[in-house]
Amino acid sequence: MDLVTKRKWDSAAATFDLMGGYGPEKRWGPRKREFFSHMRGRVLFLAVGTGLDIPFFPPERDIVGIDISAGMLEKARPRAAAYGDTLELRELDVHDLDYPDHSFDQVYTSCTFCSVPDPVRGLERLRRALKPGGELRMFEHTRSRYFPFNLMLNLMTPLSRRVGPEMNRDTVANVSRAGFERVEVRSVYLDVVKQIRAVAPAAA
Repeated sequence: MDLVTKRKWDSAAATFDLMGGYGPEKRWGPRKREFFSHMRGRVLFLAVGTGLDIPFFPPERDIVGIDISAGMLEKARPRAAAYGDTLELRELDVHDLDYPDHSFDQVYTSCTFCSVPDPVRGLERLRRALKPGGELRMFEHTRSRYFPFNLMLNLMTPLSRRVGPEMNRDTVANVSRAGFERVEVRSVYLDVVKQIRAVAPAAA
């Protein structure tokens, strides 16, 4: 387990809801409810954090939510309990994902791959955990191609990575590098916030 990253997010857990639970979640709530409405089969949800996304999940889905931070998971447990016993939480680093290959029908992420230390390796591990033809669905903020947003994100990243996310990750390209196919991108806000859908290769 990446202990540096774990400690960073354990430290952030106490104030995470204050920073992310009001403005951002209320703003993106309707979009996320639609985004999660496509959950089907056995679902892996990466970086469940304090569980702010759980109220947007459709009911009675078979979901495993993982996070590297025990502090974050402690905050998430009441929200998971309110969802029901079809949602399991585990402390786990995506780089050390211990599920057998082809364990899940879908993987979901929500503002996650701005913070994974080795994003391509993490995505490769998720691809292996998916069944052939399984779906990766991501709601992510990414780098921008357009001025002045690209300049702003590049300037913000050296500071933001100390406390959490990198603001200028090329997540769409990383998905392709990790071996996913049929990568589809839908812009949610300018070209910064995106929904990404990709498919694990049919041949294992």
